[in-house]
Amino acid sequence: MRRLFNFHGGLHPPGNKAQSTAQPIVRAPVPQELVIPLRQHAGEAAKPLVQVGERVLKGQLIGAPVGGFSASIHAPTSGTVSAIDLQSVAHPSALPELCITLRTDGAEEWGERHPVDYRTLSNAELQAHLRAHGIVGLGGAAFPSDMKLRHALPVQTLILNGAECEPYITCDDMLMRERAAEIVRGAEILRFALDAREVLIGIEDNKAEAAAAMQNAVNASGLPFEVVVIPTLYPSGSAKHLIRILTGLEVPSGKLPTDIGVQCFNVGTTYAVKRACDDGEPLIARVVTVTGNVAQPRNYEALIGTRFAELVQLSAALPDTDRYLMGGPMMGLELPAANVPLVKASNCVIAASDALFPPKPPALPCIRCTRCAQVCPAELQPQDLYWFAQSNNFGKAQEWNLFDCIECGACAYVCPSSIPLVHYYRYAKSEVRARDQEKRAADQARERHEFHQLRIEREKQEKAGRLAQKERESAAKAAAAIPAPAAALNPAASADDTQQMRIDAAIERAKAQAAVTQPKNVGHLTPEQQAEIAAIEARRANLHKLAADAGADDEPPKSS
Repeated sequence: MRRLFNFHGGLHPPGNKAQSTAQPIVRAPVPQELVIPLRQHAGEAAKPLVQVGERVLKGQLIGAPVGGFSASIHAPTSGTVSAIDLQSVAHPSALPELCITLRTDGAEEWGERHPVDYRTLSNAELQAHLRAHGIVGLGGAAFPSDMKLRHALPVQTLILNGAECEPYITCDDMLMRERAAEIVRGAEILRFALDAREVLIGIEDNKAEAAAAMQNAVNASGLPFEVVVIPTLYPSGSAKHLIRILTGLEVPSGKLPTDIGVQCFNVGTTYAVKRACDDGEPLIARVVTVTGNVAQPRNYEALIGTRFAELVQLSAALPDTDRYLMGGPMMGLELPAANVPLVKASNCVIAASDALFPPKPPALPCIRCTRCAQVCPAELQPQDLYWFAQSNNFGKAQEWNLFDCIECGACAYVCPSSIPLVHYYRYAKSEVRARDQEKRAADQARERHEFHQLRIEREKQEKAGRLAQKERESAAKAAAAIPAPAAALNPAASADDTQQMRIDAAIERAKAQAAVTQPKNVGHLTPEQQAEIAAIEARRANLHKLAADAGADDEPPKSS
């Protein structure tokens, strides 16, 4: 029996999970149109590789990753690209993102698939395979999975996260119940890649059927994996807190799980890894929970790019539904519209109404009750962070470990003053990131200016050096042209005499060159041209004679 550990805080909100687990996962029908965002992961948006009017096959690469923190995007089915433009997506800012609109043809015609034997691949080759197949974390963060296989320190423990602690969400629960063997197979692939010593599968005790299914799959595989049932407590599904519960280790502030020899993957991600390696299928579909104010809550395996409105329609939203949440009620976000597309990080959509989620009353002043600090799983002081964020004292907020906040919403859930605390923390984080980005941009601009000035100065020095070298070479050539006897006769000649000798030598060379130069283009002259040339030569000779006579007259009289 493995010893379990506790973490500070936590709470027990109503689960509301039984509604969507009464029926098995069903495959959603292929819609007539899919809207596929090019940013479905942490990092840079993918670069589109297709054009409007182009026909694509199911699984075909349509978006190439840009940079390390990016992932590939594939066509979820066969069809024709009808648009590449900005469209509304599920994002807190409600700003549009670049999307590829695919008009489906219903043929479900697959492109070429590339299954691999993971045992024959190196770690780098497996990373490249997962990157090429667009595998990202399906627990909500959408971090590229290939990046999580890059580790400088040895990984001792691989943890599969099946806790799924947030209310309403049951996609991981149903996936473990129905596809446990595939998850175990994916876990073996990840264990091989990380060379981990042990594999722990953490599941909350409110998912007894899932835990039993995973235990049976582990027994059938003969692998030494351990299924660990943990107490139900929100937010035990957070990677850092699940690591704490299962191992007793605590991830230090600002560090990653691999820094303490642990790596954590969501069970949905693990299933996608299996499909990518054994079946050669990229991440083009996922299981998503549709629940809340609907007549038939259940889980659907839906293609990426399916509009949420179509999924909710399958479960028959009730008439008083007035908004939709992506994710759970604690950490989810309100969708800007019902027609935004499903993305890789979409684990749940909740149809909401005022009856189901009553509007919160206006926020009141903080009364320093400390309830938020009591439930904070990161052991922070939420009320102090709130004051720092409210007063724009972001430096102080960072000193009080603002970025250790996992935005679980536990503090806001228990706040008697109904203060939207998480909103303030998100605001403060965004401002800090924006200012850091501005500082980096300013530092880069300053470095570019300094390098520019250094380059200009270096070019000036190089130019001056070239001119000096040219002058030295010219002086050397001129010195070499001075007749050796003259230099030998007067070795102690002054600089002026040497210069005069150089001038005289240059004049003599010019005269010699003129004497041997023959006039050109005079072979076939007409009599008129010859007469004109003769007249010019006569005038020139007369001018020379006049100049000579004038010089003779200027000479001083000779003494007798």
